[in-house]
Amino acid sequence: MKPWNVLALPALPLEMLRNVTAPLAGRITITAPPARDKAGLLQALAEAEIVLGDYSGELVLDAEAVKAAPKLAFVQQPSVGVDGHDLDALREAGVPLANTAGVSAVSVAEWALAATLALTRKLVQADAAVRNGEWPQLTLQPRELSGSAVGIVGYGPIAREAGRLFEAFGCTVSYWSRTPRDHFRPLGELIATSDVVIAAIALSDQTRGLVDPAAMKPGAILVNVARGGVVKESGMEHLGGAAMDVFETEPLPAGHPLTLLPNTLLSPHVAGVTPQATMRLFATVLDNLAAALEGRPVSHVVNGASPQVERR
Repeated sequence: MKPWNVLALPALPLEMLRNVTAPLAGRITITAPPARDKAGLLQALAEAEIVLGDYSGELVLDAEAVKAAPKLAFVQQPSVGVDGHDLDALREAGVPLANTAGVSAVSVAEWALAATLALTRKLVQADAAVRNGEWPQLTLQPRELSGSAVGIVGYGPIAREAGRLFEAFGCTVSYWSRTPRDHFRPLGELIATSDVVIAAIALSDQTRGLVDPAAMKPGAILVNVARGGVVKESGMEHLGGAAMDVFETEPLPAGHPLTLLPNTLLSPHVAGVTPQATMRLFATVLDNLAAALEGRPVSHVVNGASPQVERR
């Protein structure tokens, strides 16, 4: 059988991508766009049968790109988020788009817990004070996490794993999702009454700006491990702290108001970047690519298309 043409969009050396996909050698050929811009993408899509998406979101498949890819049969996004891709256009073209749901659940949930502990125990402030020759033993006023009411916006793998970890620390955990689940609470009530609010839901037109820090109670903790657009980046002055791994604009611009806000913990979208999560991601991508090549249904399709990949 003729090898499938795989167009790789991540900004990684082709040799590295070929090493990662070595188990599929002989069954695929991997190419990259001639330039990392819209024109280069459209040119490369003419012969693409499978697209390995760009995890950075720099190159995406919008409606114009889908029309430029007559042979496209499958898109594998090497991340949980599928921001920027036109899911409807791909579905209408009969092209399934799959993500790597769950591969970073443990790493992101651990980050959410670690960030919450850092804020409640004032670890960053304590470290800075001691390094500065101070000894604020009686003024820092850290508090325990145990006994806190934790509200999680979302009910995917990350949200559920975070809930498990916070429950192990003696917290009462509630959830809000678009489909009511166990321990469900209305969104407004959850945000207004929780001691810790964790955003762990996919970004979409329906979830953009979903979490408004201004609606949280004074002294509460906000943690965002979703996408920057899910949480409004204002109205946090009354909070006890905010931990943000994701932002509306990435990298975060110099002088951004969040960098000037006290009691904030800022992180460069790295919560899910661990060796263990990366290995799970590689395995998921390879399994799905192999399924597509072998005529088996692919997993984690998010755009409503059939998981059965049909070569054009």
